Amino acid sequence: MRQIYLDNGSTTFPKPKAVAEAMYRYLTESGSNVGRGDYSRAYAVEEQVYEARELLCGLFHGEDCRNVIFTKNVTESLNVILKGLLRPGDHVLVSSMEHNAVMRPLTQLSKRGVSFTRIPCREDGSLCLEEMEGLVRENTRAVVLTHASNVCGTVMPIEEAGDFCRRHHLLFIVDGAQSAGVLPIDMETMHIDALAFTGHKGLLGPQGTGGFVLGERMLPDLEPLLSGGTGSLSHTEEVPEFLPDRFEPGTLNLPGILGLRAALLWLKETGLERILCHELDLTGQFLQGLMPLEAAGQVRILGRPGREGRTGVVSIQPLTQDPAQAAFRLDRDFGIQTRVGLHCAPAAHRTLGTFPTGTIRFSFGWWNTEEDVAAALRALGQILEQR
Repeated sequence: MRQIYLDNGSTTFPKPKAVAEAMYRYLTESGSNVGRGDYSRAYAVEEQVYEARELLCGLFHGEDCRNVIFTKNVTESLNVILKGLLRPGDHVLVSSMEHNAVMRPLTQLSKRGVSFTRIPCREDGSLCLEEMEGLVRENTRAVVLTHASNVCGTVMPIEEAGDFCRRHHLLFIVDGAQSAGVLPIDMETMHIDALAFTGHKGLLGPQGTGGFVLGERMLPDLEPLLSGGTGSLSHTEEVPEFLPDRFEPGTLNLPGILGLRAALLWLKETGLERILCHELDLTGQFLQGLMPLEAAGQVRILGRPGREGRTGVVSIQPLTQDPAQAAFRLDRDFGIQTRVGLHCAPAAHRTLGTFPTGTIRFSFGWWNTEEDVAAALRALGQILEQR
């Protein structure tokens, strides 16, 4: 039975061949650390890491490639940003569609005197931008917003939210887990002060890679969450003030970063617009094929009705059987691999009206085909008919 991978919202698969080749090459031919070796092999690796920063800075239109900080994933990035920035008495605004990578750190911080208010979202996951004005307080410090929902694919109005933050002198923190490498991101025009990203989703890199990009407005008040050796200023026990060293203690995931660099080069050559167009074509085909099932009362489609204003992530709520059972049968009987449940985003499911049972999520990637989508629709139709 042919396996059809439709779980790209969790991690993209397969990766470009160049990713594994770059990682293997590092492990078998280089192997050197950066900032710790005074020899040519170490310098060569350091140049490749620097190029990865440049590629990310260029992709996101950041201010300075030194402001690109590597972490192991977007969750770590958001923890560093939120816990390094917010102090007791601070207040932040978040959407009601946020992932637990945002909400769990904020819930922890709420026990230390930080408060947050949820900006309402509509049933399709879109942000009620007009509600934000009335939610700002004197102690509001920042707005934290996902760029695209990991549950239903709805894209948030990042540029408008960024304008709002500038008008109200608020810092703007964006969770780019589902958008980096998928949607155009311009930190300058969108007024983004901190962008958190992961390497293994839309950027097509390996797991264990991620990071964040800082705007200059974030720098004065952001304290490091971790500290230790950096290979620089080894004569002092103080944390370096300069970037990226200030936020990158310890040895970096060099095989992963060089794999991510290879993925970024592949993305640049292939073209983000071309990739997005392909993924949205498949999404449109899938949504069109779901309509008869929705009309028959077998499923409910979450998020926006068409391909506009969304990514290649589609969640459905089966109305005739348990989502987990349906997802299990999709895999067992048809080789269709999806993700079922609450997707680490209970607030989003409450907003969408799918809590606590959750949904089945289909997420399309560059290597999926129209035949994959047709097969998924046929399988879903057969399963839903058998009540």
